[in-house]
Amino acid sequence: MAVKIFFPTSCSAAENGLLIGRWMADHRSAVILAVLHFPFIPGNVKCYLAQLQQSTGLNLSVLGTWSYWKAEKDEKMQTFFDDLSSIFNHQPWLRIVRDTSSKFWDCNIERSGSEDQEEVILLYCDQRKLMLSELHFVTEKSEIASVFNTVAKSRPLFSLDKYDEGPVKLTHWQSDGMEASIIVELAKHVSFPLCTFLSLFASLLTNFFSARILSGKPLSFLWSKLSTCEQLGKRLEHLRLVTSTERAKDHTQFMRKSNTFVSLLLDMVLGVLLISWLYRENRIGQLANILLPVADRVALELQELLQWLMGAPAGLKMNKALDEVLGRFFMYHIHLWISYIRLMSPFIESILWYIGLSACLGLSLALSILSDIIALLTFHIYCFYVYGARLYCFKMHGLSSLWRLFRGKKWNVLRQRVDSCSYDLDQLFLGTLLFIILLFLLPTTALYYLVFTLLRLLVVVVQGVIQLTIELLNTLPFYAMALRLCRSYRLAAGVKFRMLEQQSGKPLRLLMQINPLSYGHVIQIYRLPTSQYYPKDSWGTLCKKLFIGELIYPWRQKGDKQD
Repeated sequence: MAVKIFFPTSCSAAENGLLIGRWMADHRSAVILAVLHFPFIPGNVKCYLAQLQQSTGLNLSVLGTWSYWKAEKDEKMQTFFDDLSSIFNHQPWLRIVRDTSSKFWDCNIERSGSEDQEEVILLYCDQRKLMLSELHFVTEKSEIASVFNTVAKSRPLFSLDKYDEGPVKLTHWQSDGMEASIIVELAKHVSFPLCTFLSLFASLLTNFFSARILSGKPLSFLWSKLSTCEQLGKRLEHLRLVTSTERAKDHTQFMRKSNTFVSLLLDMVLGVLLISWLYRENRIGQLANILLPVADRVALELQELLQWLMGAPAGLKMNKALDEVLGRFFMYHIHLWISYIRLMSPFIESILWYIGLSACLGLSLALSILSDIIALLTFHIYCFYVYGARLYCFKMHGLSSLWRLFRGKKWNVLRQRVDSCSYDLDQLFLGTLLFIILLFLLPTTALYYLVFTLLRLLVVVVQGVIQLTIELLNTLPFYAMALRLCRSYRLAAGVKFRMLEQQSGKPLRLLMQINPLSYGHVIQIYRLPTSQYYPKDSWGTLCKKLFIGELIYPWRQKGDKQD
């Protein structure tokens, strides 16, 4: 079985020295982390490795020697390398040699009591990418996961390099200098008091909205029905999560915090852009001037629709008395709605002006207010739908009960089943009379129910599109998607290998590259918790409810029970 050596590309040009790393006996592989340069004191090296083992929890040791021959080999240096194996005494002992005169490397593995030469596979890897990557879909006990885990836990080893004053001088991925930024350091110092202030502000708002007066029966019912209040509560939770001063315990919490922060930031930026568009060239006044003619046009179209239904729609023969009653009843509601709009017309521009200001809290909040406004402006359509659905449902239940009467059946309320039952002549006569009345009145009721259900579904579709947009702003992992786009190695699904060189008698050289997660998996894994609403019924259940006339509410809260 071949021995695999994971060698960092940053150490390829290092001077002669010792190989610091971890030997994984279960997988017969070695992970090289750094090259320790001369001069050094063996006792200091052993003390330094002991400290690293305590801080990292990894069994780090000297695995062998690294030789970079730029000229002819020095016999004294070769003899010195031979003596190092007896000082550190690690089994197996690796000897990796890079000669500038040849593009092929040489690697020997020495074991005590064994003279057989083992096959070696050199796997080049990027330490920085391995340390910053989060591996997915790989079992924790696999060899690749052990390599990633070893590099990730070896951060204390990378704190010293060959330019620092210390007991040892190392070459690793940060040998060209520690990554630092003055702006980043200043941001870290400023973020703590800012986060503390925002967290206090969010907690005050939460306590205000959870006060006993606002959580009373009428107001709590109203808040639960308004999309604006639900979205405001959701954003307050996000703000408290982002401004929390507690450090993320693991990668999952860090990604959730980062995705929430980017979601909030993007939401507010889009809201500011919306404000700049609305308050430019007096677009608020233009919208207010357009709204009244549109409302009058909608009312006129509804009146014409009702007059068409009160006549002979599509040549159908309707029950004239019931048609007249229903038409006048719905026409009266339209007149009430027109009067309401006329009463609110002087204040519409001011209302739109203040609503536009709410976009500074985020585009999602502005969309929630728009959804509530649509619900209020189409409240008469909802009333039409409820009236028509209740009347149609009453007739459908009456016809189904009378149909069971003709077959000698009845519905047992206690046992929730259909049982046999015997009826006398008077009951059958009365049931037949009621059945005929309901059957001949059904087409008129069904036509009104069909028309107003279609209008209600149109409003629901518009609100569903708005709710879907809010859902995307709340749940899409924008930070994770940006990482996948700009730093694809940060989210790894696995690794792939590309062959560099192969020659008989020499180690096989492979380049290990990171396979990034697909965008679909990124969204699936790092998607934020869903908002308060989600679809309630399947398509089959929805069609069944539409046929029998039950009221449909395609969106509901998580805590609600099924009807």
